Amino acid sequence: MACNEALRTQAYFDGELDAAASATIEQHLTLCSACASLMRDLQDQRDAIRDAASYFRASPKLRSTVLGLLGRESGNARDEAPQAVRGKPFWLGFAAGIVPAALAAAVAIYVTSGPASDTVAEDLVNAHLRSLVSTHLIDVASSDQHTVKPWFAGHADVSPPAEDFPQQDFRLIGGRADYAGGRRTAVVVYRHGAHIINVFAWPRSGGAQPKSVTRNGYHVQCWTNGDLDFCAVSDTAEEELSALVRLLREIKS
Repeated sequence: MACNEALRTQAYFDGELDAAASATIEQHLTLCSACASLMRDLQDQRDAIRDAASYFRASPKLRSTVLGLLGRESGNARDEAPQAVRGKPFWLGFAAGIVPAALAAAVAIYVTSGPASDTVAEDLVNAHLRSLVSTHLIDVASSDQHTVKPWFAGHADVSPPAEDFPQQDFRLIGGRADYAGGRRTAVVVYRHGAHIINVFAWPRSGGAQPKSVTRNGYHVQCWTNGDLDFCAVSDTAEEELSALVRLLREIKS
């Protein structure tokens, strides 16, 4: 008989739950053999699809239609964003202006991407987009590293550095616990001009990581520092994202 928590277990596997709900399911999985078996089956299915499935590019007509929608939505977002940012706290105004464009971009990623040569990068970009179009961009809102870094100790598996860089215009605005690539991550969130940068961190795995990848305008840059793996994701200019990465690489974890 299926457990009543089966649907939430599937949502947990897909990284759709917030930190509190995820912690509840993690505890449930230690007690429920049915849901633990479901998790193993889901992972086996994902692995089989990634290893054996065929991939097909979108037809030129479908690609043109989606990119046309992207252009129109992005134009609307540019028109509305300045007023929203002036009248609300940054993350609320930013979300109000960016939601249409981010939703369209999310569709484009699924439709126009070719073979998933780097599923880690795609998972990270999808997690970045989810944070922009949901209310789960920030769990702890602060520009003080002494507030954000200790918060991770009780809410995530790792506690990465969370320094503010005001002189370089990389402003720390908070952090959250999230899921990406089937793993639990700590995310330090920065604002750079009108852009959000999510810096994901998890225990060093030794597995292959993308070093510098772009997916539909979203840049992913990854590195290892000490016993942690990091990936920074944003649609800011690639050289600007590299500047933040250089600053973060100089910090001892």
